[in-house]
Amino acid sequence: MTTVELRQLRYFVAVAEELNFGRAAARLLIAGPSLSQQIKALERDLGVPLFHRDRRSVSLTTEGSALLPDAQALLDQADAFQHRARGFSGSQSLTIAYVSWLPPDLGPRTSNAAQVHIDPWVAPSHVQAARVADGSLDLAVCWVGSSDLEKLGLRAALVGVDRLHAVSSRKDMGDVAAKDTVLLLHDDTTWLSWNAYAKQMSRATGARLSQVSHSSLTGQAFFDHVRHSRRPVINNPKSQTAPLPQDLIRRTVVSPEIYWTWSLVWRRDDDRAEVRAVVEALCRNSEDLGIHGQAAWLPDDDPHRR
Repeated sequence: MTTVELRQLRYFVAVAEELNFGRAAARLLIAGPSLSQQIKALERDLGVPLFHRDRRSVSLTTEGSALLPDAQALLDQADAFQHRARGFSGSQSLTIAYVSWLPPDLGPRTSNAAQVHIDPWVAPSHVQAARVADGSLDLAVCWVGSSDLEKLGLRAALVGVDRLHAVSSRKDMGDVAAKDTVLLLHDDTTWLSWNAYAKQMSRATGARLSQVSHSSLTGQAFFDHVRHSRRPVINNPKSQTAPLPQDLIRRTVVSPEIYWTWSLVWRRDDDRAEVRAVVEALCRNSEDLGIHGQAAWLPDDDPHRR
């Protein structure tokens, strides 16, 4: 006998309420093709069609309309069960980790969703993503590629964006084209995600790569690299907000505009109500943030690239 998962019922209800797979996928924070596959699997397991589909519209079948109230009731009962269980166990808190940035209003935005504790260990993106995958964390804000999500069994929602700029010692310059900048690379132990991003940007824009085997890519060491470079140097996300010394100047990068995305990641099989609530609270109204303009650039592997 086939078992119907609560996750599939949530997908069914979302599509039934939206009558649009694209809007339902955005609401559920999953990819459209994955949602379509799950609905087909549910229909196959139930042995009845739930939706009529064509290229322009989606509508409930007679069977789908009859089953929808039961699915909604089951989900309400499941949420009530989880809420009651959390009341007994006191396990309503979630732990979130980060790399160098968190939403500044994280507390107020999540206060009605769950108790969210910030993990004190600040680590690189690939480390934080791996910790979520192995269950050490509930959530993390980090940079990930689509291949990382697939490999680690994670989901991602856009939570923030940095538009990367360049730093130069020359004060007689205006905006700079991406092809005229330098990207610094360091060891993969700490800079794996940045190195992957930088290499993709170099291939796409013609920006020059420069391997650094000593010091760091942040703070005074980064500024020293800028002083010794003949080209403006792209400022990595960990140094985005650092105040510049008086002898250096920030330059806007154009042709194209360079963006770095911050994803909120969680386990693909984690269907807890509090996790969904925190994801929705933090990622509401963050669909664009400028990254889909004609002049914008994101890596091919960015999960938020259209």
